[in-house]
Amino acid sequence: MNSVNKTLYIPLYGKAYVSHKGIILSDKKAEEIWQKEQFPIKGKSKSKWLAYYMGIRACAFDTWLKEQMARFPDAVVLHIGCGMDSRAERVGANGHLWYDVDFPDVIKERKRYFAETEQYRMLPGDARTPEWIHLLPKGKNALIVMEGISMYLQTDVLLQLMQACNGHFAHVSLLMDCYTSFAAKISKYKNPINDVGVTTVYGMDAPALLENGTGFSFVKEHSMTPEYCIGQLKGLEKRIFRRIFAGSFSRKMYRLYEYQNIPS
Repeated sequence: MNSVNKTLYIPLYGKAYVSHKGIILSDKKAEEIWQKEQFPIKGKSKSKWLAYYMGIRACAFDTWLKEQMARFPDAVVLHIGCGMDSRAERVGANGHLWYDVDFPDVIKERKRYFAETEQYRMLPGDARTPEWIHLLPKGKNALIVMEGISMYLQTDVLLQLMQACNGHFAHVSLLMDCYTSFAAKISKYKNPINDVGVTTVYGMDAPALLENGTGFSFVKEHSMTPEYCIGQLKGLEKRIFRRIFAGSFSRKMYRLYEYQNIPS
């Protein structure tokens, strides 16, 4: 895998770590994959604090998606940049047609651990060139999650991807996490993704930037570290995490944005 693809090991480790501890997420598939593969991450990438952060971030996405799936029972679920995430198993398709999308070599790796069904599909595709979207059912409602991917895409590429989604689906609800410009600037010096060879990332400070010609409107900012997740940590760890990783400095680095399009 190339360096960007290798970043999938970091959230996989985090989800396996918290699941093994019995907090935040129940993700036996992540535990199984990590135990078998033991991917080579090191340094900050194996920090317990980052593991907690990755688990909590995943939980925030899962919670949002469950709520949206209840609101839109006929919607297609699209997880762009799925990596080795087992969100489809954690959340459950529940009658929805679900597509996990990532680079071909990532999908090849996924197929060692995940099996397609009538409701669940894995699709090789590059977010930077979204021609693959035409392989999905057209004109349906869609729920799209983009976790840990926007920071590897320049703004014009994100705009192109959102335009493609808007043109292909009817109503779309989209949740994505984004680096701020400050986070992107300092990432070359101190970021766990450096441990797997990634040094170039992108950030933005105004969520309205992604409204430009995409057909989407910014809905609201969500908490990346909801209290119902932090509350599962214990004692001093809870206090340290809340103060350092969920405070104002965290928000200076990292945001979680919801968008929806305006159906024609």
